[in-house]
Amino acid sequence: MLVRDAMSTVVLTIGPAHTLRQAARLMSARGIGAAVVLDPEAGGLGILTERDILNAVGAGQDPDRETAHGHTTTDVVFAAPEWTLEEAAAAMSRGEFRHLIVLEGHEAVGVVSVRDIIRCWLRGARRDQERDQERQRERADALAG
Repeated sequence: MLVRDAMSTVVLTIGPAHTLRQAARLMSARGIGAAVVLDPEAGGLGILTERDILNAVGAGQDPDRETAHGHTTTDVVFAAPEWTLEEAAAAMSRGEFRHLIVLEGHEAVGVVSVRDIIRCWLRGARRDQERDQERQRERADALAG
């Protein structure tokens, strides 16, 4: 299976001046755990995750005053839609993060998370299990018939 099969195409793009509270509200409303931060001054695309916001609030920072700029990861590892899920999972494991921005050319076309990958793998495992059960039924019917 490929990243394009698992990724969310709901890409929330925010600017560096968004407060952490604004970013959290937007992410929560969309049911996503990461926002792409478009900051031309910092070199283009970055990512702000739910963990970044949680760490800031946990450190006593004010989510109404802190902006995305100060909490954005700019050293981003990007995925391509044609990567395998194994390649994406390996990149996440190496980098110890849970989200990858998916680029096609220079455009962010999706975000893939650990949760997305697990869902896709589980769907595939269920299909394999159902296919195996169907084959077993067919064999049993052939033997009985």
